[in-house]
Amino acid sequence: MTVRRLVGFAFSLFFLMAPSMGWAAGSIDIARGPDETVFGSCVPSLVVQNRSGETIDYLQVDVEIALADGQQRTVELKSAYREGVLYPILPGGGATLKQHLDTSRALGVPCSDVKARRVRHTVCEAGGKACTSAVSVTP
Repeated sequence: MTVRRLVGFAFSLFFLMAPSMGWAAGSIDIARGPDETVFGSCVPSLVVQNRSGETIDYLQVDVEIALADGQQRTVELKSAYREGVLYPILPGGGATLKQHLDTSRALGVPCSDVKARRVRHTVCEAGGKACTSAVSVTP
């Protein structure tokens, strides 16, 4: 094979694969959502924008909450119940991550007592595997 044919083959292969490589690129952006008070307890949320080419099957962000009295609590914000029906987040779509109060402890304080938030852990799954797209979280 001549160099010219090899270079032509490489370019052809690149242009065939480029659309699929670009489709997998992108990001999954997560930002602070509205806080809600449920039975006198603050329930935080996060809003997801899926700017990637992946369909997200499951997404969870564990947020450490610093309270006015100095205590710290970790809240799991999820796209769905881990063992239940999944709610996929399609490419270009969005969702809200919520705390499931029937499976986790409520903060037990009003939203005015929440002083700081920090991301502890993130789980993102697509197609039964870890997401390949970058996940950015601003709690």
